[in-house]
Amino acid sequence: MTGNALHDKSLLFAVRTVNFYNFLTEQKKEFVISKQILRSGTSIGANIRESKNAESSSDYVHKLSIALKEADETQYWLEVLSMSNLIEETEFATMNNGVKELIALLTSIINRIKKTNV
Repeated sequence: MTGNALHDKSLLFAVRTVNFYNFLTEQKKEFVISKQILRSGTSIGANIRESKNAESSSDYVHKLSIALKEADETQYWLEVLSMSNLIEETEFATMNNGVKELIALLTSIINRIKKTNV
């Protein structure tokens, strides 16, 4: 782990997303939404990692904003799975809490940087 909360939490969430994808495909035989959530859920951390090499403050915010959009999309797919009764409430809550935490961190960082760079 890097010691950077955002990077570490997004990496752990990506690993949980991969495991969740395996659960959905193997146990629930769900192949369409599971692929969507795999893509968006792992993309959060990939964009956060990419932000480390940003060329400017605005580029950094842009990369984090993409990560935020991916996190929001992931939350959407979790809601679809839950409302379709494809996952139990405990499965939804576990994954949703993780993505909500990432959304809160990303929103806070983006807003702080935008406020500082006004």
